[in-house]
Amino acid sequence: SNVALVPSGEVSDGVFAPSFVSAYQPRLTKTLYGQFIAAQQLFYYNRFGAFNFTSFDAIAGVVYYLPQYHNLSLRLVYDYNRLTDDEWNQFFANHSIIANADLPIQFGRAMQLNLGALANVSFAASPAGPQRSDLEVYAGYHVQLSRNFSVDAIGRLIVKPYYYGDRTDVSELIALSADYRIRDWLTVSALTNFAWNQSNHSAFEYSVANLGGALTLTVKF
Repeated sequence: SNVALVPSGEVSDGVFAPSFVSAYQPRLTKTLYGQFIAAQQLFYYNRFGAFNFTSFDAIAGVVYYLPQYHNLSLRLVYDYNRLTDDEWNQFFANHSIIANADLPIQFGRAMQLNLGALANVSFAASPAGPQRSDLEVYAGYHVQLSRNFSVDAIGRLIVKPYYYGDRTDVSELIALSADYRIRDWLTVSALTNFAWNQSNHSAFEYSVANLGGALTLTVKF
């Protein structure tokens, strides 16, 4: 619902969003790992093709695990994000530093709670008008109902200060997913999420709901 993310005149549509991800995480020391990710995602809308776009991310950094502190993980990476239209013409590019702290809390063998905080700080963007940083806290809950079937729920609170136009948004997001692993390399998922955005400029306030599914193919080597 509300694919245009507007406060009134909402329209609904379906979107096909395949993504292609390559990740490499070499071990540098006992608990320090490098992290290198390249990801390309495509967004194709069924009725409103003017919304079609693609998103590319190149990420490089480190992840540090602290098993003595309940397996706390700390991540610091650089992220280059490039948005293009469906003819691959760039309309936005962003450079940012992402810092993330994630604390997993295990309940037995089948349940886990994750608490975390994330700062995505932009230091260069083109064009500069939409440039912003994201400051986020989140909580996620994972339940392994069987060897192959699991359910996840996550809630996020995000503050988005924009660099120009005296604009600050606050977003809340709730996401639910159910995953069934058919093979080690093949997983099917059902997912839904709900988001609410408040802003000191009312034109940018909206709510949106999404319902869909996913097919994940994973290749490890």
